[in-house]
Amino acid sequence: MSYKNIQLYINGEFLPLENRDTKQIVNPVDNEHIGEFDCATAEDLDYALDSAQQAFKIWKNTSPLYRSELLRKFAQVARERAAEIGRNITLDQGKPLKEAIGEVTVCAEHAEWHAEECRRIYGRTIAARQPNVEQTVVREPVGVCLAISPWNFPFNQAIRKVSAAIAAGCTVIVKGSSDTPSAVNAIAEIFHDIGLPKGVLNIVWGDSNFISDYLIQSPILQKVSFTGSTPVGKKIAALASLNMKACTMELGGHAPVIICKDANIDRSVEQLVSYKFRNAGQVCVSPTRFYVEEAIYQEFSDKVVKRTQQIKVGNGLDQVDMGPLAQTRRVGAMEQIIEDALSKNARLLQGGRRIAGKGNFFEPTVLADLNNDTQFMNDEPFGPMIGLIPFSNLDDVLEEANRLPFGLASYAFTSSLKNAHQISHGLEAGMVSINHMGLAIAETPFGGIKESGFGSEGGLETFDGYLRTKFITKLCE
Repeated sequence: MSYKNIQLYINGEFLPLENRDTKQIVNPVDNEHIGEFDCATAEDLDYALDSAQQAFKIWKNTSPLYRSELLRKFAQVARERAAEIGRNITLDQGKPLKEAIGEVTVCAEHAEWHAEECRRIYGRTIAARQPNVEQTVVREPVGVCLAISPWNFPFNQAIRKVSAAIAAGCTVIVKGSSDTPSAVNAIAEIFHDIGLPKGVLNIVWGDSNFISDYLIQSPILQKVSFTGSTPVGKKIAALASLNMKACTMELGGHAPVIICKDANIDRSVEQLVSYKFRNAGQVCVSPTRFYVEEAIYQEFSDKVVKRTQQIKVGNGLDQVDMGPLAQTRRVGAMEQIIEDALSKNARLLQGGRRIAGKGNFFEPTVLADLNNDTQFMNDEPFGPMIGLIPFSNLDDVLEEANRLPFGLASYAFTSSLKNAHQISHGLEAGMVSINHMGLAIAETPFGGIKESGFGSEGGLETFDGYLRTKFITKLCE
């Protein structure tokens, strides 16, 4: 199978590749060119805005049962095409094929969840103070939405936003990642094939700053959902606030893990190492800062190193545990973090080097005895890197875990109910997972606090950012 052509998708049609600036797509395994796409012009963006606006006039009044049916069809077709879509994700993003296919099949659940929940968007009646007054509260779709999705989980992050918008009765323009466009292109193909009405979903590619600035400043656009880095998210949120646009922001993290001396060491090591090196550590909820109680620090460190040495790295199309980093620049960033840590008395227990060859491969890495002056302990590494830090007091380690301005995901391992209670309530994060890696499933909210963003995707909260509350009062005479 060859790599899919990537096209703009506006008003229910894939636009031909012509008369626009183009950008190449590369395979991070060898940095060879595998495809290209057209970059959207101002005219294209106007076309997308107008198409979404015209479609919204009809789509907002469609039956939830109809929206539910379409989302169920999407889930079915996504599962049928998972192998093909997953292969293309591996080609442009680099993750192992089993992870890429798994991303698609998991996303079918997200579509199904929204298909169910959109049938339960209810209002309420408020008892009036006079017998001839009726008071009701209804929830209505906000309008045309912009969804900006990242490169690390290109299918997953996009379909969360698209499913919520479409199910709520909104129309949506998606700006997918220019590095990993095949997944969002596949989403457009599926919706096109199952008969989603024209203009409800539109896909644009190109210069991120130009596209976000142009669309957010349009009076047509009503809501922005962004997943990406905190610095970029702040710029988009600022622009949106200047134009009074609602936002959902899922930004960066630097997830702490607290491993108490009463934890099941073998089980925690297996879960954490496997989860850490998923997608080469390029995961916003990836466990990163491992705070280990002193009594088990040496044993835990030894077992983490041993398990990390078993991680097989290579081409994602082969039988491997970890593929390349998605961009060449990330390899240099890993080297810089390690150099800084070692210069400040950290110890390198495993890995720490780029793997020779044309691709963006880096060794699974374990650092120990990190202090708060290191870059690692302050900036999200977003790569295949574990940092081990000993602790002796639970109150102190909670303070350390909460030291940073991020608050997305957090983890802890303990067999003590008392510890679990203190940790789960003491960690400042939008998500806390105790004794397992239990985040990011369809029926639970996904989102952060502090500089990790605001708003949630998934769970009962999934439609909060796509609906407006309207109070209606009637004097009945």
